[in-house]
Amino acid sequence: MGGEVHGFAAFYASPAGAAAARLLAHRLRVLWPSLRGQALLGIGHTTPYLPLWSAETVRAIALSPAQIAGDATALVAEEATMPFPDLSFDRVLLVHGLEITENARRLLREVWRVLKDDGRLLVVAPNRRGLWAHAEHTPFGHGQPYSPGQVTRLLQRHLFHVERRDSVLYVPPYAPFLRAGGAWETAGRAIWPARHAGLAIVEARKDLLAGSPAGRVAVGRQVVVEA
Repeated sequence: MGGEVHGFAAFYASPAGAAAARLLAHRLRVLWPSLRGQALLGIGHTTPYLPLWSAETVRAIALSPAQIAGDATALVAEEATMPFPDLSFDRVLLVHGLEITENARRLLREVWRVLKDDGRLLVVAPNRRGLWAHAEHTPFGHGQPYSPGQVTRLLQRHLFHVERRDSVLYVPPYAPFLRAGGAWETAGRAIWPARHAGLAIVEARKDLLAGSPAGRVAVGRQVVVEA
């Protein structure tokens, strides 16, 4: 991955980061209310969110790029050569990943490869029209932001069929506003267009009619499974 980003642990340990995580986690749980008996892979920085399902999944693995340091519970590997066999996971969650990858094509081809034939991908990316994409004091203010339509078209070009889109973080990215984040989200979802939300969320499934991308499995790395 490119676009080196620091400060994930500090951000999520702060009151503002914790509030943002709660709001995003709520939307993720609405979209995926249960993953009982399924295998889940988180790519990017997903350790704040995998615990939503870790008690019910058969396994939940976090994979982080090398430049995101300090996460002892995550496997560190290159996203272009993930150390997993084909068809390994039922679900993939991508947070703090798409916007900082240096090659979205390779990343999405590897996601397609490791997903099972009925697997689903949930992408969370900074919305280029939202305030959070411009807030450099947060991890969402780094890398390449996307509009919801751009995420949709990117996934469609890389062998995925988009099922639904959602949004979150209508609240401005500053602590005084985040203290009332729930009220901001309720008002934002009712009044403002989704294109102005801070984060775009897109769910897609493998498009088996689009072809089977080639990939190779990286070996020799230790996989750390989240408790």
